[in-house]
Amino acid sequence: MKILLTGANGYIGMRLLPKLLDMGHSVVCAVRDEKRLSVDAKTRSKIDVVEVDFLDDPEKHQVPKDIDAAYYLIHSMASSVTDFDEKEAQAAKNFNTILGNTQCKQVIYLSGIVNDEELSKHLSSRKNVEEILYKGPFDVTVLRAGIIVGSGSSSFEIIRDLCEKLPVMITPKWVLTKTQPIAIRDVIQFLTEVLGNKETYDQSFDIGGPDILTYKDMLHGYAKVRGFKNWIFTVPVMTPKLSSYWLYFVTSTSYKLAMNLVDSMKMEVVAQDNRLQEMLGIETHTYEEAIDLAFKKIEQNLVISSWKDSIASGQIKEDLENYIQVPKYGVLRDKKSIRIKDEEAVLKNVWRIGGENGWYYGNWLWKVRGFLDKLVGGPGLRRGRTHPDKIFPGDALDFWRVLLADKKSKRLLLFAEMKTPGEAWLEFKIEDGVLNQTATFRPKGLLGRLYWYSVLPFHLFIFGNMIKNIAKTD
Repeated sequence: MKILLTGANGYIGMRLLPKLLDMGHSVVCAVRDEKRLSVDAKTRSKIDVVEVDFLDDPEKHQVPKDIDAAYYLIHSMASSVTDFDEKEAQAAKNFNTILGNTQCKQVIYLSGIVNDEELSKHLSSRKNVEEILYKGPFDVTVLRAGIIVGSGSSSFEIIRDLCEKLPVMITPKWVLTKTQPIAIRDVIQFLTEVLGNKETYDQSFDIGGPDILTYKDMLHGYAKVRGFKNWIFTVPVMTPKLSSYWLYFVTSTSYKLAMNLVDSMKMEVVAQDNRLQEMLGIETHTYEEAIDLAFKKIEQNLVISSWKDSIASGQIKEDLENYIQVPKYGVLRDKKSIRIKDEEAVLKNVWRIGGENGWYYGNWLWKVRGFLDKLVGGPGLRRGRTHPDKIFPGDALDFWRVLLADKKSKRLLLFAEMKTPGEAWLEFKIEDGVLNQTATFRPKGLLGRLYWYSVLPFHLFIFGNMIKNIAKTD
């Protein structure tokens, strides 16, 4: 079958793509920016890519007319607190229009479980998207899931941050809300097995794991798998806003996502039936098995995708292309160079920068800068990096965003998503046996210049020692 995969660069899309290829399908990935599709050369040679922004005028975009089926994996929850539901509705309408010009027979949509009559804005938006898709000129299969647990998922990373950093927690009362978590590999199995299955056409199904747990149970369950204890005390006085700030400062989530998550966590999310599971004969994993499987992926460096790599998790509001040309005029620059002996070994060091490996010098100072960034609404350092030694354009890298990662030209270009009174780039490039490290800052007014000169003394020894340590290969 020829399949259109929307949201191909997202957390679910990146997990689904290799499965579809393994099944022998022809896949067309729909992304806003082809340069951001984080796949290796081997995978890239097996797929077709079309650039489509489903929030744009649908007349501007086309997809192949011989599409047999499509996956709708477009969500906007992390990008806005106020109008994400309007964006999601518009994207769905435009999707219907664009797919109306194809021979697509089935659309598969991953939605959220809706139990309550009074839904959160997030779940109400997901339900509204379902209703819009059902109006399209194709059959629809909707899979409704609750908490998805897997390496790199937002839910897993939040639980991980909370449990690993806070052995004792004072929590809001929403931690007593019931939910039904499901392992990411089970979600992928459901998504692939309904493909082309006419018994599932024009129906909505709840999918969930075998455990119905409170969020408190999930925190305790994580600690059990990891081999330690944690203590959780609930209080009724923590407002949604305070809860959002609590998640934002303790975990790697953005404030916008935290706000929307807290709004949804007040709602019970439990599967109403197991029709699809029985129909397909799928045996789902328990919550603790899902946690254990996630850590096996992490330990083997096999994490395919992470929610933190979404552009919506950072500060960039436009295409990455708009930031790749580092400005030459009206900027302040710190450039350092050092002669090296082994270009390939040094390039490996550059490609391992950030995350668990750190920044090669003064890691505690980078952590202080990350903490200060969190205080003013930035991402801080908690996003880390998805892969220990692989980098793709668009990836999150602590409080930077990867603009360019070209091993052939031996160049890595990062753009700062930390809160600063200006725009900042950090570039590493190897040419003719020389490693060049350039920090470029375009200040916004006088405040921007004062900021640059206030941190310049730190740059002198941080950047100077950083390039020396990157250049070491023995």
